[in-house]
Amino acid sequence: MNFETLRLVCFRFGLVLGALLCVAALANGQSDPIADFKKYYKEYAREYQKAGKDEKERKAAVITIRETVLTLKGLESAEVVDAVLPTLKHEEPDIQTAVVTVLASFKTEPPVVRLVEVMATERHEPTLVTCLKAFQAAKYRTSVASLGKLLSSKSWEVRRAAVQALATSGDADAPKSIAVACKDEEPAVRFTAMDALTSLKSPLVLPFAISSLADPIWQVRASAIRSLWTVRSVDAIDPLIRRLDQEKGRLTPDIVEALARHLGRDFGDDAKAWRAYWDNLKDGYILMSEERVKELRAGLGPTTGVDSSGKKRLGGDGDFETKAVSYHDITTPSISIIFVIDVSGSMENEVVERDRFADGNYPSMMRIDICKTELARTIDRLEPNVRFNILSFATDVKPWKKDLVDASPANKTAARDWVLRLEAIGGSSKDDLARVGLVGAAGLDGGQTNTFGVLMTALGVPERGATTPATYAVKVDTVFFLSDGRPSTGEYVDTDDILREVLAANELRKVVVHTIAIGEFQKDFMKALAEQNGGIFVDLGR
Repeated sequence: MNFETLRLVCFRFGLVLGALLCVAALANGQSDPIADFKKYYKEYAREYQKAGKDEKERKAAVITIRETVLTLKGLESAEVVDAVLPTLKHEEPDIQTAVVTVLASFKTEPPVVRLVEVMATERHEPTLVTCLKAFQAAKYRTSVASLGKLLSSKSWEVRRAAVQALATSGDADAPKSIAVACKDEEPAVRFTAMDALTSLKSPLVLPFAISSLADPIWQVRASAIRSLWTVRSVDAIDPLIRRLDQEKGRLTPDIVEALARHLGRDFGDDAKAWRAYWDNLKDGYILMSEERVKELRAGLGPTTGVDSSGKKRLGGDGDFETKAVSYHDITTPSISIIFVIDVSGSMENEVVERDRFADGNYPSMMRIDICKTELARTIDRLEPNVRFNILSFATDVKPWKKDLVDASPANKTAARDWVLRLEAIGGSSKDDLARVGLVGAAGLDGGQTNTFGVLMTALGVPERGATTPATYAVKVDTVFFLSDGRPSTGEYVDTDDILREVLAANELRKVVVHTIAIGEFQKDFMKALAEQNGGIFVDLGR
């Protein structure tokens, strides 16, 4: 063990020991828990500052501060609010999450009142957002007057968090204030306001949702469509049919579902069929009850608007027949897709259930060969209107292209060749090199599973310290994530942490994440990842 490694071990041990001492002090009934917290926090904050750009030391300090913050959970005192908020100056997501947990745990009125007082005077945006998230998480009852003025904040993130807190405030006037936010200049605030009104089933959402069906930001359109299939109105039917004739890709089934919930019929994505049916019906039409709609749909059988070959019609400019993208039995109408393929060392292992893959005509029974072959076949079938990219990952993430590209014949050929050249990094075939000490040549360090890193890349989340600003207005709307093992490296390795961070990053992006698992490992994580992000989970077997 060299000196640098020894120093890092001692540093981490000191932080952990300090956190344990803090917990013990806070548990001692004779001590002042808040005073003890302040004392220990100052020490850990200094260690955080010393860490600077050293990622390992910074992360160790963040973990310790987070655990120290969590020791305040359950203390019913207004002083807790003032004690814990200074930790937010670090603007670390893990610390912010811990602070939300503490601030959302109050059962008595004094600390909640203090929280409201802080929000009335606070100017630090991350602090305001964190306080508002606590209000939302705890569903604290408060008045519109306490939160409404934050809707005029200069920060769109504060305005958005205020909308979410208002939706859970219990104030009868909250929908009126939220409706004002539907006209916000920031798209994220607009669609969050529509989502909030939809959750309250308020008819105030209707004019904004109808007008937003043509919004250039697809996430806004997604929220508008969802609003109209939940809060139904005869006035929405014509605009939905017009949009169906223009929309391309993943949102078309959502429009079809909205129309079906209004009319109790299902013509698939055939806008002409919907138009003909509605034109014969609309004079004097009275909206059916939801129960009646369910009865009618239950007797329809298979949906129409799809021919025997599975081809579907997409309207608008450049109208043509197109097949939905199908990958490992997951079918999507999306035309903006990222395929993610695992090339970690374990992908070199052979599948156990060979019978499941016997008819696939694969080069070998290695997981990597099976997955490469299936991805290459899917790429070959992509229609010209699809835009796509590919990410391979092990320890590092390697994109095929910098951005989505058209599925032109040349691009498909190049993508297929790139995929077929992929190899598992640091697999069992490299054991001989590792045994003689050539770990670097064996690629063992590079052959781990950086699940968090590749998911953030797929969602367009920039790395820490990157000059590129984060944006939710991503072009991709669908991700296929294939992996054969549990995360083993990256900023987050614990699967619960990864699920939390992906969900937070994807809250605004609204990207559907489909997951495909292969190999012998616990697959609950992969299933949860798909379920929490609107996707489908497929288990290819062992």
